[in-house]
Amino acid sequence: MSSDAALEAKYDSCPVLKTLEEVGSRWQMSVIHVLREGNLRFNEIKRATDANSQTLSRVLDDLEEKDYVNRRVEEGSPVAVYYSLTPKGEDLISAFDEIYEWGEKWLDSENE
Repeated sequence: MSSDAALEAKYDSCPVLKTLEEVGSRWQMSVIHVLREGNLRFNEIKRATDANSQTLSRVLDDLEEKDYVNRRVEEGSPVAVYYSLTPKGEDLISAFDEIYEWGEKWLDSENE
């Protein structure tokens, strides 16, 4: 195996890169970050993320399919749909905290 192929294989199996591919979009990360607050309705998430309805709907469906988000429907008038993090989604919160701390340390200092 050439050194280029070995390096490519190493990065193809890298957990950091795989995680970023899985949930690395701005909208997915925003939704997961917002849902750390607990059960939220669609419009609450929409306001908090500033996503349009179509984008948010697509992102929530994708995160639900990947088992990061639960969707719960309460029947009534009107029907209420709530979203929350699954244990898999909650496990990402510590990583978000680390990214936040890194950003506080390095990104704010670059703006000064």
